Amino acid sequence: QVQLVESGGGLVQSGGSLRLSCVASGSISSFYFMGMGWYRQAPGKQRESVARISSVGSTNYADSVKGRFTISRDNAKMTIYLQMNSLKPEDTAVYFCNTDPQRANYWGQGTQVTVSS
Repeated sequence: QVQLVESGGGLVQSGGSLRLSCVASGSISSFYFMGMGWYRQAPGKQRESVARISSVGSTNYADSVKGRFTISRDNAKMTIYLQMNSLKPEDTAVYFCNTDPQRANYWGQGTQVTVSS
């Protein structure tokens, strides 16, 4: 069983920054070889992919966050990060981490990000 715990969300003004963290634990000896991703779900909308990072560090971003968000990973800490700069009200959502591709039983509680205008 794998547990993914997100943290770092909060309330921030438009233009501000936040850094999200996702720590993996459990039977995850293969973390080093797993692609990971950040996803978000805004009220009334479907969950969407925000950023992905491969096992070797290649990254990919949704068009809506390119140039503003940066995904990274620390394999020794079994942690992935999402640095979010120049936040906009439309970034308001619950942010989740999961593997890439997603695994249904790995979803955690997420962390709420609210951007005020």
